[in-house]
Amino acid sequence: MSSMKCHFCGASIEEATPIYRSSLCPQCGKELRICLNCRFYSPGSHWDCRETIQEPVFDKERANFCEYFKPAIGEKPSTERNKGKESYGRDKFNSLFKE
Repeated sequence: MSSMKCHFCGASIEEATPIYRSSLCPQCGKELRICLNCRFYSPGSHWDCRETIQEPVFDKERANFCEYFKPAIGEKPSTERNKGKESYGRDKFNSLFKE
């Protein structure tokens, strides 16, 4: 069975576990229904979301009422998902200033 990984501690949350606004990670106690745990979270997209949300969610690390939330099942935590993009951009930027 697939599982979601908590963004904060990496703990596995089983797919069958319902995630409500008040749901907390059993390992670290942080909120689970956050943008950083959502499959639609996409830094760089419009309001950092691949869905057509009507208004931005300003604090991506806090629980919210987004009706599009879907757990990022089988995916790495959001920080790991985007490391490649960040390092690629940083490397390209740094290469501009090399002698």
